[in-house]
Amino acid sequence: MIEGHMYRVAQVGGFVRIPQGYQDLFGIVSEVGASSDSKAASGGRWMKVELAGEALGRSFERGLSQLPSINDAVHIVSEGDLRRIYGSDGVDQIAIGTLSSSESITVKLSLDALVSRHSAILGSTGSGKSTTVASLLRSIVRPNQEDGAPASRILLLDLHGEYTHALADLARVYSATPQPGERPLFVPYWALQSKDLLDFVAGGLTENQEIAFSDKIQEMKAAVLTAANFAGLDPQSLTVDSPVPFSLKQCWYDLVDFEMRTLNGPQRDQPALEAAGNPITLAPPKYTPAALGAAGPFLNTQAKGIRRQLNLMRSRLLDHRFDFILHPGPWEPALDGTVERDLDHLLDDWLGYEKPVTILDLSGVPSSVLTTLIGSILRIVYEALFWSREKTEGGIHRPLLVVMEEAHRYLSGAKEDSPAADVVKRIAKEGRKYGIGAMVVSQRPAEVDETILSQCGTIMALRLSNPEDRARVKGALPDNLGGLVDLLPVLRTGEAIVAGEAARLPVRCRVTLPAPEHRPKSSDPKVSEAWATKRIAEGYDRVVASWRAQRTFAVTRDPGIVRVPVEDTPEPQVGEQ
Repeated sequence: MIEGHMYRVAQVGGFVRIPQGYQDLFGIVSEVGASSDSKAASGGRWMKVELAGEALGRSFERGLSQLPSINDAVHIVSEGDLRRIYGSDGVDQIAIGTLSSSESITVKLSLDALVSRHSAILGSTGSGKSTTVASLLRSIVRPNQEDGAPASRILLLDLHGEYTHALADLARVYSATPQPGERPLFVPYWALQSKDLLDFVAGGLTENQEIAFSDKIQEMKAAVLTAANFAGLDPQSLTVDSPVPFSLKQCWYDLVDFEMRTLNGPQRDQPALEAAGNPITLAPPKYTPAALGAAGPFLNTQAKGIRRQLNLMRSRLLDHRFDFILHPGPWEPALDGTVERDLDHLLDDWLGYEKPVTILDLSGVPSSVLTTLIGSILRIVYEALFWSREKTEGGIHRPLLVVMEEAHRYLSGAKEDSPAADVVKRIAKEGRKYGIGAMVVSQRPAEVDETILSQCGTIMALRLSNPEDRARVKGALPDNLGGLVDLLPVLRTGEAIVAGEAARLPVRCRVTLPAPEHRPKSSDPKVSEAWATKRIAEGYDRVVASWRAQRTFAVTRDPGIVRVPVEDTPEPQVGEQ
């Protein structure tokens, strides 16, 4: 008992203090045990301590300038000592919760290290991961506080649509299937890398087939550049990957016209065209079928053999599920390649000043295109901030934090040539220099690429039961805390082990719960209540309508309700006419 508080000695995750003259060394207990030598002075009991930092007066810093000697006294750490470590206030300190062992001590993290050195939030489903992310983002922005961060720039990739409700007062929401109050998400296909675009719209291509598509795209981009003269782009340096708009419909039409063409005449140079198609409606042209013998018409011997790939491209262009990328609203080029809006409007929407958080709701995105889409979004953002690093809009003068939910779905190390994993590896390795930070959120750390996880300087590990996941976390923890990893299966919901660059000491922490109205929509269904209520009439035609429309609010018949906004008029006060 110390000053009315009871402390338990030698708990795994607890702290100890080793006085060294004017300095105190602080460490964290990582293992405890007992040997068979019960006659020893300690009764055979022992504990293993990992030293983490030192304090001189009220100032604490990570790292050690000296090491303890044999027979140095080891003291228990009281609340007063903990306040020396966690009590400092600074512009870069954000409160995230309280110590599990002492609810009165607030745990703070360094915002600078959390963003620039990258971070990972790892935990099994149901461990409080989404709530922790929402709480952490609110702690960073600190709305309605004088020392808040209203100019924060956070991009959140939300794969399940959980955070729209939780961060409604802080965020703009862009969705592939927008609900009332949300903006439509558009990702212009012409800003993608040509290989990623062709893999998506044309499927597997041989080398010659890929050359046929690439040459056509290069030709179309060159024609657009000649007519439009985009600032900063030298026609001599144009490549097939340059973010220059071109019409995918016109590209399809020109290629399919060349493939289907039949020819007449002694030189076989007169097209046997019966009816012209329409690139706008994706109607192919009609040619007289080739005939046997010398009379003609004759097949086009220069055809590239890409009819199957062009058929897939047409079906992709007609599929409404992919409208957000293949028909991107004001960013969709006309047949001549002109666009209503350029990429500056897109970046202003995602990274501008209106709200500190931008949520890209990808819950309506088909899984077949998810990895390509996320890779494209991150590449657009990274390339823009990388090349604008000398400008005030760049990442150095106004850093960006990218939060990647369900990261194991698109950052798996098992997938070869994953466009998302490639660009995130680049952000993890080089983003710090250009003001781009990554926060990786996953329930399966073992499936996240090891290179990405190893670059995360701060780890917040919530409850994890799978031994493979725990082993990956143990390897990724910046501090030597193998014993702490053994606690992961028994952590409470919303409780985390925080270690790394942003934490003053590795700590077991209860993350502050946001208010009920600011929590993500990720709670479990109330099975007992739902099954105890008598069923009402159900209409599964509505289910099928939503399935076919790929929209959760689709209806089978229009109820014809006209909604008119209503303005409340204040009641007249006493004495007013």
